[in-house]
Amino acid sequence: MRTILTTASTTLLLTLALGWQVGARTPPQAVEPAATCGTDGRPHVRTTLYFGLSRPTGAVSSAEWDAFLRDTVTPRFPDGLTVVEASGQWRTPTGQVAREQSKVLLLVHDDTAAARETLAAVVADYKMRFSQKAVLWESAAVCATF
Repeated sequence: MRTILTTASTTLLLTLALGWQVGARTPPQAVEPAATCGTDGRPHVRTTLYFGLSRPTGAVSSAEWDAFLRDTVTPRFPDGLTVVEASGQWRTPTGQVAREQSKVLLLVHDDTAAARETLAAVVADYKMRFSQKAVLWESAAVCATF
């Protein structure tokens, strides 16, 4: 478990250090397929999106988040998703550490261009709707069974 957490922490820190944001660059490309998934699993991609809840006019409310999830995310990923509440932080361009409450959205999906385009549309909608500069996006190859 410690290795998984260390790998996830390293990935998150590298992603933050590299400053990847949807809009600033193109969405991630296809990920390397997972190692053999055995007889019960098959290769998928796990995408994790980190949505900050602070904005210039105040925080994104629970009702606003619920509407975004219902109207924007669920119709595009009806097979299932997980949302986790989180406290995030990052270094601003001025060197200060900024902190904010966040929602972490986990999706397991097929590795297709259509899925990546759909994810980009979800991120773009959130950024526009809630005056966000960035949404952190990370994807990794996984084996999954349903």
